[in-house]
Amino acid sequence: MSHPVQKSDSEWQAQLSPEQFRVLRKQGTEAPFVGKYDKHAPTTGVYTCAGCSAPLYTADQKFKSGCGWPAFYDTVPGAVTRHTDRTFGMERIEIVCTNCGGHLGHVFKGEGYPTPTDERHCVNSVSLSFSPEDPVGDKPKA
Repeated sequence: MSHPVQKSDSEWQAQLSPEQFRVLRKQGTEAPFVGKYDKHAPTTGVYTCAGCSAPLYTADQKFKSGCGWPAFYDTVPGAVTRHTDRTFGMERIEIVCTNCGGHLGHVFKGEGYPTPTDERHCVNSVSLSFSPEDPVGDKPKA
């Protein structure tokens, strides 16, 4: 799939930290319970792609799952694309930034969390940045 933001590996490496490059561009996974957004619990703001700054998730879509990575039950509309991932002998749903194709994590369904979608977007913290502002524009400004 083609994404609006296209860069070579060397361009991404110049922009991202080695860990961000490993996760966002090489589909890696950070260790559980160490990411800076795992226990981050703001009431407003937006999580953006660490690669291209596209808005991905709003603070009110985040929930405490205890899984060791930031968990969200939904996305900013159109921000995330899903792909079937068949690595490691299993089938999962990989999620990537629609704007740049950066690997975010995976979606898990039917786990019984009390969320409106019954989904858990398990996202690597290094794939995200956070802004207390609302660049999505879907909420009234104070």
